[in-house]
Amino acid sequence: MDVEIRTISEDELPAYIRALDFAFSGVASDETIERESALAEPDRCFAAFDGPDIVGTTGVFTMPITMPGGELEVGFVTAVGVRPTHRRRGINTQLMRRHLDDAHERGEIVDVLFAQEGGIYGRYGFGLATFGLAIEIETTRSAFVRGYEPAGRLRLSDRVAALQEVLALYETTRLARPGMVRLNEKRFEYWLLHEDEDREIPHLVVVHEGADGVDGYAIYRVKSEWTHGVPGSVLTVHDLQATTASAYADLWRFIFDVDLIDRVEAWNRPVDEPLLHLLQEPRRLGARFVDNLWCRPVDLAGALRARRYANDGRVVLDVLDRFCPWNEGRYALEVSAGEAAVTERSDEPAGLVCTVNEVGAAYLGGTTFRQLQRAGRVQERTPGAMARADAMFGWDPAPWSPFEF
Repeated sequence: MDVEIRTISEDELPAYIRALDFAFSGVASDETIERESALAEPDRCFAAFDGPDIVGTTGVFTMPITMPGGELEVGFVTAVGVRPTHRRRGINTQLMRRHLDDAHERGEIVDVLFAQEGGIYGRYGFGLATFGLAIEIETTRSAFVRGYEPAGRLRLSDRVAALQEVLALYETTRLARPGMVRLNEKRFEYWLLHEDEDREIPHLVVVHEGADGVDGYAIYRVKSEWTHGVPGSVLTVHDLQATTASAYADLWRFIFDVDLIDRVEAWNRPVDEPLLHLLQEPRRLGARFVDNLWCRPVDLAGALRARRYANDGRVVLDVLDRFCPWNEGRYALEVSAGEAAVTERSDEPAGLVCTVNEVGAAYLGGTTFRQLQRAGRVQERTPGAMARADAMFGWDPAPWSPFEF
């Protein structure tokens, strides 16, 4: 189909956001347009025009993300959609082609995204790099294991009054976990209210203070539901962060003990959530895996150099990248004292053979090459290469992104 793909002007942002909502069978309100415009970068918002109408969109937020051993400014791909009247005509592929070419020209090293439909993005070289846990538990089944003793002090606030304390504590925790975004006030507000269906229900913040000051917080809201005078309210945890084990336990205990709450839920928690080991009945969490960040090396050699590694070693990766052929080739990765040297277009025998999707999946340290091999997606050509690669790429804690976009 003959459409024009180009970036938009700032004046075209409202039409761009309305077109995106049309793609998901919605109608953008003025509030939605204002919220989405707050982080939008018009020179990174690509639109497909059929005559005067925007019929497809894709955009990018440029933000720092925690990498294993450091941080890196990456492209957060968002606002991907095509109007139902124009689907199955290759428009999304044209948009992603333009976006990735632009990212490469900018010198961007890595892109990430949350996928509404996971089946779409593999064709563009994205690999599923992080997972989350969705949990839902009846408060009556939330008893902790023996030995728990509360410590510190809890203070209840609203999100405006607690904002600076939350941002400071979040910054401390996010530097330890790959996949987390550096927040400022604008990003925090966007994160809290993005795709919010219950805007009339206020967010509350409980802050935990230990011997050395603020060491944790939880952001939550309560949806009150009563049936024949009997409470069955639901408390939803938006975020919970802590720098100490005691603050972490106290915050969850507070959440479970809020009066008149029948059920507690959280839709995006890390897969290595310590709560699994705090509860007497962890099965009652009803924990289920959800896909989290998808990762795409835009500059593969640069991406391999940009992160640190858990163990020293050497492995040769033979990588296929059909969508971004500038990445295709053989890379000798050698790590010393956690830092990488990369030889491009190496003529050494390959240790592992895979596509760029698998490198993206393993990049943040949460998915192993061995897991991917068991799925038939990685070949080991040199004995021992798989074990070395997994020892090098693996990371603790597990990567995860609470920031949905």
